[in-house]
Amino acid sequence: MRDGLFFGTGVFVGVKKYGDINVVDLSEWGRPLGRAGARFLNDKPVSVLQVTHLHLLLALVCAFLIFQERIVLACFLLILKGIIDAVDGELARIRERPSHVGRYWDTIADTIGLVAVMWAFASVLDWSPLLLCGMVLATLFQYSLFNRYSVLMRMKGTGDFTSRVDERERPVAHPWEQQATVNALHTVYIVLFSWQDSLIARCSGKGSSTLRFELTVSSFLGFGMQSLVIFGLALSGGVEHLPALVLGLNNGLMVLVLVRSWL
Repeated sequence: MRDGLFFGTGVFVGVKKYGDINVVDLSEWGRPLGRAGARFLNDKPVSVLQVTHLHLLLALVCAFLIFQERIVLACFLLILKGIIDAVDGELARIRERPSHVGRYWDTIADTIGLVAVMWAFASVLDWSPLLLCGMVLATLFQYSLFNRYSVLMRMKGTGDFTSRVDERERPVAHPWEQQATVNALHTVYIVLFSWQDSLIARCSGKGSSTLRFELTVSSFLGFGMQSLVIFGLALSGGVEHLPALVLGLNNGLMVLVLVRSWL
């Protein structure tokens, strides 16, 4: 297992997101494509926020296609959505314009897309409202866990520091941002997401000395890797097993990371 799934695949990320630390982040497989897209857009009149709007729109299109029971196409577009999701962050790094607005809006946009897609699956697969809520909440907790160790790993190196483990303190806007916009999006983030981050923080221990195990295992829970797995389920006609993936396997991996963090 150690030489296969968790350490034999994924993308070694040197500079950029994790700075000078080489890690295995399974959800970073699309990062080279995202970086290429960012380079292409660097001198184009396209803002980082417009890229974020695009991947939100694509998520909503995916939800519509799922409602139409065009499951394979929708799940393929979810992979494309994940690649575009990497473009906005890379574009901000290339332009050296980190953004609190972008950081908060990206999370909000991802959540809107998640709820829309899960709602569509619930309609097609006849999930109960309770199962739908459980799927959304479980996925948000899994994202929060991955984000925690992604941020902690960036803090160990020379990666970007736009995201923080604890977002409760309101950040000061960059010169190219409006403080009022940062304040508004920060408030939305605190109301919707800070309780998840706080709960994950309380359940997490100090972690291993390098955090490599925690990051690599939790990166399987990131959207980049999950979109590939869901596409595989769609291709095999097994999308009805999505609850087993999210509530079974993924929750098991989350528990494994949390337990390891205390050892």
